[in-house]
Amino acid sequence: MNTAALSDFIDRSWEDDLVPRLAEYIRVPAKSPHFDPDWVSHGYIEKVAQQAAAWCREQPIPGLLVELIQLPERTPLLFFEIPGDVRRTVLLYGHLDKQPEMTGWREGTGPWEPIYEDGKLYGRGSADDGYAVYASLTALRALAVQNVPHARCVGLIECCEESGSYDLPAYLDLLAPRLGQVDLVIGLDSGCGDYERLWVTTSLRGLTAGTLSVEVLTEGVHSGDASGIVPSSFRIARHLLDRLEDSATGRILPPELHQEIPEERIRQAREAAEILGDGVIQKFPMVDGLRPMTQDLAEALLNRTWRPALSVTGADGLPPIQTAGNVLRPSTTLRLSLRLPPTLESKKATETLESLFAADPPYQARVKFTPDQSATGWNAPPTAPWLEAALQEASRTFYQRPAAAIGEGGTIPFMAMLGRRFPQAQFLITGVLGPRANAHGPNEFLHVPYAKKLTACVAYVLAAHART
Repeated sequence: MNTAALSDFIDRSWEDDLVPRLAEYIRVPAKSPHFDPDWVSHGYIEKVAQQAAAWCREQPIPGLLVELIQLPERTPLLFFEIPGDVRRTVLLYGHLDKQPEMTGWREGTGPWEPIYEDGKLYGRGSADDGYAVYASLTALRALAVQNVPHARCVGLIECCEESGSYDLPAYLDLLAPRLGQVDLVIGLDSGCGDYERLWVTTSLRGLTAGTLSVEVLTEGVHSGDASGIVPSSFRIARHLLDRLEDSATGRILPPELHQEIPEERIRQAREAAEILGDGVIQKFPMVDGLRPMTQDLAEALLNRTWRPALSVTGADGLPPIQTAGNVLRPSTTLRLSLRLPPTLESKKATETLESLFAADPPYQARVKFTPDQSATGWNAPPTAPWLEAALQEASRTFYQRPAAAIGEGGTIPFMAMLGRRFPQAQFLITGVLGPRANAHGPNEFLHVPYAKKLTACVAYVLAAHART
């Protein structure tokens, strides 16, 4: 394989083809079903799936088969298959559904308006991770141009990952005979510690999420009349959260929501902290003067990858300040998102939350926790020597630096599913979500120069896999 020619082909493909295609993708508000209950009638998910399928069919890759499959009452799934030169199978994964808009986009930009400047493609879904299917087939096409052998490759590009991948098991069952025995999984839905080297994801946290509601009145009443007699629903909600989280430190209190951190992951966190330095903390857009929860960089990495953490991501029952009169409100509802250690079963965590909030409600208020999303995390199996060597060679070839390993704080439900289904498989989970890329938040961007090199690394690993 001529690596210089490979890089040149991939660079040109990104600039001439992939960036314009992804700009089209960004313009479509294909929000995940969890955030768009009317996704069927809106047709946005169908549109991005059709766009991606049409592009895939245009690729001059020998033997490429592309299918857009849709089971009844399920989001569509884009499946592709490419015959191989060796009798092994690689599965490539990505998704096309998106997070909602979010506020705070800088002036002149927006979630559905692509902006390409300074090597960054701004827009919702650009990095998380509409690029995955395009990068995957570009890597395979780059190999085909040079007649470089690779294994049989199958692709699964789903459309409900941001909702917990609840449709994916049905498709895995449907396609099981066609998938066969997968021995390498490549997922392009993860992150990177910086934009200077290939980063490999070693673990992903799980998630349990839902709404905690507290009702104290059938209707709002004058706060001067009722306060001191009727307990505040907000105060009760705060009291209930104190059962889960130490508000002074952020530590999650129930011991059953913690897991022992493997020594290898602790070592990798220390190594990553040495590489990234203050970037571990400074990559976040903190307001001036804000102190992080810890100054120990390795502990900060472990906090965001192996320890449970609570975020309150939404609220109902609270009027906007400009219309908030002196009323003791009848209820408070909070949207809770609890990140879980990679090895903790999400079902057990959900049951813990349900029992925690249901026990002895303060003042006998009407308290209800309604779970609506959960996913078990993932911890990578030991890396095979051939894969470790290929990762290091690829990173040195295209980034001129050795590869590094890091856990990620987000959740990719598909990884746990594949880990259970193919326990002997090797995993290359990686992605472009680096400093300030801000998936799920405002100003999400895809770092195109990094994505070009990552695409080349994927091609390199596919070629190395065929030689094992």
